[in-house]
Amino acid sequence: MKTIIFIRHAKSSWKYPELTDFERPLNKRGKRDAPEMAIRLQKLAIKPDLIVSSAAVRAKMTATYFAELLDYPVANIQEDEKIYEASVEDVFDVICSLPDNYNLILVFGHNPTFTMIANRFSNKMIENVPTTGMFGVRFKTKTWKNFAGSSAKFLFYDYPKSA
Repeated sequence: MKTIIFIRHAKSSWKYPELTDFERPLNKRGKRDAPEMAIRLQKLAIKPDLIVSSAAVRAKMTATYFAELLDYPVANIQEDEKIYEASVEDVFDVICSLPDNYNLILVFGHNPTFTMIANRFSNKMIENVPTTGMFGVRFKTKTWKNFAGSSAKFLFYDYPKSA
């Protein structure tokens, strides 16, 4: 069994127009929501074996909040530029390349891709995974290489305003 928790980055700031989209940091709401959502995972006793994040600043900042609250070494967060502006297939390629010794991974990225991934595995339509929204999927496989073609169970969907 392999489990992935997909987490969309927290709300980003548009305060600095000189920054590129890639460089935008989190805003005040994002800095509030990221730890709140990490605490929700903590309450589920989630202990990631690996955290993989888009290299975009807002995704890395979100991943850092989660890592700190889930006792995962921040220095071990793997950044992958392929997740920024990625297609579903690009994200799946990143996951397929992971070593099989990791069983529970957190992947931080962006929309619209994460909403498309959620709808691929969920049995109900998700209009939009909001900022800091997250969903978990468990796969009946022993290898990441074959995860997308294996039997999957949608575990949960959560976002800041759901509580």
